[in-house]
Amino acid sequence: MKKILLILLTTCYAIASSAQTPGKWITLFDGKSADGLRGYKMDKFPDGIWVIKDGSLQTIPKTKNVDLVTKEQFGNFELEYEWAVDTAANSGIFFHLQEDKAMVSNNGNSPNWLDNFEIQILDDKYFNDTAAVRSAGSLYDLIRPMNKKLMPIGQFNKARLIQKDGHVEHWLNGAKVLDFEIGSQAVKELIIRSKYSKNPRFQAYKEGHIMLQHHGQRVYFKNVRVRRI
Repeated sequence: MKKILLILLTTCYAIASSAQTPGKWITLFDGKSADGLRGYKMDKFPDGIWVIKDGSLQTIPKTKNVDLVTKEQFGNFELEYEWAVDTAANSGIFFHLQEDKAMVSNNGNSPNWLDNFEIQILDDKYFNDTAAVRSAGSLYDLIRPMNKKLMPIGQFNKARLIQKDGHVEHWLNGAKVLDFEIGSQAVKELIIRSKYSKNPRFQAYKEGHIMLQHHGQRVYFKNVRVRRI
């Protein structure tokens, strides 16, 4: 009986430990291959719109502005990536995204940009919108980043994005620059005062693709990986 009880306890502990262990890292881009990514509403990588060059994943300006999405969908996740921008360049990281809108070419924005939280990627110095709440590292139009230290234009910033049961943290170059709770009263009030205020579909999903935005200017990514938590 004692032996059976010990086996049961060991099994329960193993199951509990497994449930708490983060998933394995999934490499989305390693400097040579972007096998974990595809074009928005596409079954392949959008060659001629994005390019792999000099170890980085780059947008090509003056193209159709097709965004990249993860092939898999994620609910709770940790994302690590590095990014750099050219002068006056703009991009962003979106999560819990669904491919439920048509891609509109050459409009400078993703089709879903009003539906999903966005972590902003930007040249703060020369981009024409200088509002802190829409600056690099911000939760776009909602929360300004704090304790932010950016690398100069053309140099890579290291970023980390965590979403766990509605708690979101964004880390930039080793410092936590913002955190928030999805669905909290504080965030609801921020949404009411934002560009998203008239969109009842905003952040409607708890799981979806992670997206790298093509906004029409040249941006660079490297060392992009994600794991479920």
